[in-house]
Amino acid sequence: YFMYNGSSGINAEYGGVRLHVVDKTAINFQDVSDVEKYEISREEYEKREDSVMAFKKRNKMGRFNPEVQAKLAATAEENKTKAETIKVGDRCETRTPNQPTRRGEVMYVGQTDFKDGYWVGVKFDDPVGKHDGLVQGKRYFKCGDKFGGFVQPRFCEIGDFPPEVDFSDDEI
Repeated sequence: YFMYNGSSGINAEYGGVRLHVVDKTAINFQDVSDVEKYEISREEYEKREDSVMAFKKRNKMGRFNPEVQAKLAATAEENKTKAETIKVGDRCETRTPNQPTRRGEVMYVGQTDFKDGYWVGVKFDDPVGKHDGLVQGKRYFKCGDKFGGFVQPRFCEIGDFPPEVDFSDDEI
């Protein structure tokens, strides 16, 4: 049988005889830091007919689908319109799909560097957030660690939402 030992050698055993072969010209596949990376310009890639981008264009998939683009534009406009009605200091309830409803105070409204579109920065009443208002090195607002989060304006309902009181620990 033959066994590759992970470097440039091969071990072979047959009938009690062991043969070890070392190839000094073999490439070390464990360390690829010296391998030159293949790069292509965006313009050259867009010209290719055998690329994933060309396939998506031909089949009107993703960003090349006019229906998807129209839906994204409508969502962006909905978020912008809703953001214009939200003010810093407002009490809110966030209703993000597949997430529990959370209450908090609006700390930021506007566009961000980390993602396109309009966003609402919320200081939650409970530590259910992801940060303290600092995202990718930029401070948008200040709050306790794990009390801050961003939601799209369309998932942020403004109103009289007092902090929820947890009575589960109270004695009867």
